[in-house]
Order: sequence, then structure tokens, then C-alpha cells
Amino acid sequence: MTEPTADRPHMPGYGILPADEGGGLLPWEWARQQLAASHDYWVSSVREDGRPHVMPVWGVWLDGALWFSSSLQSRKIHNLAQRPDCVVTTDDARDPVILEGRAERTADRPAIAAFLAALNAKYRTAYGLDFLDPAVNATVRVRPVQAIGLLHTDFRGSPTRWHFPDGTAADRDDPGGAAGPAGADAP
Repeated sequence: MTEPTADRPHMPGYGILPADEGGGLLPWEWARQQLAASHDYWVSSVREDGRPHVMPVWGVWLDGALWFSSSLQSRKIHNLAQRPDCVVTTDDARDPVILEGRAERTADRPAIAAFLAALNAKYRTAYGLDFLDPAVNATVRVRPVQAIGLLHTDFRGSPTRWHFPDGTAADRDDPGGAAGPAGADAP
């Protein structure tokens, strides 16, 4: 398991310190904890005409990716089917993690069951597998390509950008289960 590489993001005009000053670069483990702990996530996608679209979702950090579900009829799923590149942020604007990635829809029952178990545990719900029926609801995994995080208490000295080779996350254990981009037909 390889950690993503980290550096300082380019943020001109904000007085950002070099990577070895201030608090230094944040560890990836901090970002993983933020991603796992967030109650809500903001998913940003792009409409066919280029206009942005942002909506909150419940989700889980699982197997090195951010997972969420939504109706197949929703605007975000339609957008992601056309353009799978997206941005997902945690709900904490003071100590955020901003994840850039690629959305993939899956119809793989074991992958959906693992996501549902994690979702039910996190939100104390009892949704059944039928709730995520791929004919009605999309189960989406966003694999990170790049992420940025920072601490409000060390704004100038904490901004960190993580790069993921080939869009794979550092803690991703199982490469199986993906069906391709959010609009791809799943097996």
C-alpha cells in the first residue's frame, strides 16, 4: 500500500508558506479521518451545457474511495454519466478535504452490499439491499485523483495537496467491483 504523494498547493495571494514551514504538510491519515467522519458531502458535477451543479449527499469513505448513492433520475447522476470527473468535499468548511476524482457506477452486488453495510452503520439506518437496486438507484464510487486539505488554525502553514497515481487511493484494498464511469452500463 503506497501513500499518495504530498506537496503544497499553488494558492497565490494567500501568503502560503513553503511545505517545510508552519505546521508542514498534513499526513494522509488526517485527510482519511476527515473523509470518514464527515456526515455530509458536497458533490459537484457539470451539466451538459457546462453549468456547475452541486448537491449534498450522505456517503462513506470505503476502500480508498468516497461512495454515495442517488436516484438514476437525479441531475448529479445524469451529469456524472456524461462527465465522470467531479469534486467532492467534506462538510467541514473550516478544516476541509476537497477530493477531485472520477465517478464510477457499480451494479456489483457484493460491492453494493459492503457500501450499504457501511452506510447503515455510519448513519444508524437499516436500509435493505433493495434500496440500492441498480435499476432504480446508482451506487457511485469516486476514486481520488487529487485531494487538498487544510486546517483553519494554520491556514498559511497547513495546505496540503495529495496526488494519487492512476487515480487509486492509498488504502484501496480491492480493485474489483467497478463498472466504469457513472454512466457506463454495469455488469
